[in-house]
Amino acid sequence: MKSAVVLLPGLNRDRDMIAALTKISGHAPATVWQTDTEIPDVDLIAIPGGFSFGDYLRCGAIAARMPVMRAVAEKAAKGVTVIGVCNGFQILVEAGLLPGALMRNSSLKFVCRQVKLEIANANTMFTRGYQPGQIIRSPVAHHDGNYFADPETLARLEGEGQVVFRYAEGTNPNGSINDIAGIVNDKGNVLGLMPHPENLIEAAHGGNDGRALFESALGIAA
Repeated sequence: MKSAVVLLPGLNRDRDMIAALTKISGHAPATVWQTDTEIPDVDLIAIPGGFSFGDYLRCGAIAARMPVMRAVAEKAAKGVTVIGVCNGFQILVEAGLLPGALMRNSSLKFVCRQVKLEIANANTMFTRGYQPGQIIRSPVAHHDGNYFADPETLARLEGEGQVVFRYAEGTNPNGSINDIAGIVNDKGNVLGLMPHPENLIEAAHGGNDGRALFESALGIAA
């Protein structure tokens, strides 16, 4: 499986994402820059976390309007798998590839710690390596991860199984509605999540709970 990582000014988790995809797939991903208007023929596109364009306007708002994101949207429309982690999730929302909004944490403070996640839907291309209801660990590091959606959108997300990850066991770090930590689009090929699974894929990280997400997305997991 071929993959690509989107690079934008201020994203500081790109090396983590590149390392994770390389270790799990055995192949280094291609990298695409903000001004690129085309993305190579790949099976997976990843948008890492960080602070694209310093989050000066609104988290992900400037990045979402870069030429590369139009290319990402075109690939997603053709069924290519897309993952946005943390700021990548915010960019996908701002680009209209995922519904809802990501607001300031309810504590009004930056949160950097480990949380527990429940696999709310194990029947997706991102979670087929997990069991339904399984509890896993994952690091978080964000200031604006409080997911919100209007009642109609929320009902649709919940009713159609688009909520994929939920903060579990009282570890919600940001006040996100319904403890939502990650969602997919209606086609199921675009995932956005605030936690950083790429930082928990091997023993050196203290565990490998995030590994199955990438194995699933890369087609390695059954």
